[in-house]
Order: sequence, then C-alpha cells, then structure tokens
Amino acid sequence: MTNRPANSVATPNISCRAALQLIQAARAAAERLGVDMAIAVTDTGGHLRAFERADHAPFLVAEVAINKAWTAASFGRATHVWNEIVQNPEVTPLNNHPRMTALGGGYPIVENGQVIGGIGISGGSSAQDQQAAEEALREMGFEVGDY
Repeated sequence: MTNRPANSVATPNISCRAALQLIQAARAAAERLGVDMAIAVTDTGGHLRAFERADHAPFLVAEVAINKAWTAASFGRATHVWNEIVQNPEVTPLNNHPRMTALGGGYPIVENGQVIGGIGISGGSSAQDQQAAEEALREMGFEVGDY
C-alpha cells in the first residue's frame, strides 16, 4: 500500500446551531440600534445556513444581506474593505459579478484563524449594519477584523 496524498480536503464550516445563535445575537444588536434588518449566515462555500428578515424590513435587504455574507465568505474579507480594493483596475471587473457586494455589513466568520462562514446584515446604514455584525460576532466569541 502506497501513502498517497489525499484527493480531498476537510473544510471547516459553521454549525447550524452556531449560525442560529449568531442570527439571534445579530437580531438583538439590530433591536438595540432600533433598525429592522435582514441577517444572513453562510457556510464557507457561500451557501445559506441561516436567515432572518425583520417583519418591517424592506424585501430588498434580504438579498443584499445574503450577498454580503456570500462576499465576506468568498474572500475572507469584510465587505466594507471592497470599496477601496475595487478601485484597483486589475480588480475592478469583480464589480460586474452579480453577487459581489461592497457595502458595509458583511464579515467573514473566523474561528481559530480559519474562515468558517460569512455573516451579512442589511437594513440600516452601512455603519449600523457593520456595528450589528461586529456585536454579534463578538458576542459569539468569533474573531472580528477586516482581513
């Protein structure tokens, strides 16, 4: 028998339990801010893991929240940093991707230095969306940064 390298890799992903708890923490942050928000949590592949839209949040914020989480999980970077990144002509074509969202409120979910998903929040200003996401991540013990 020969020792061959594996043809697959194990990818850490946020658990369903943690995704739902993150939604609850983000909802509490949104309520403290007094803003009706949509909150999305994805796994490392950008697939929706948990979602909630406040009763009075506009329906458009649902898609924006999901795309913020997708964007954050895709590159392991907070969405607000993309405004500066896409100014580089070599990266500008990413703006044409239909899911790419360079608005504040999306963060990678990082545990022990590894991205395990993404969170996206939409419904307030970019600053409010960012604040709610950061509060929820900290409450759950996840790392918070722009990356």
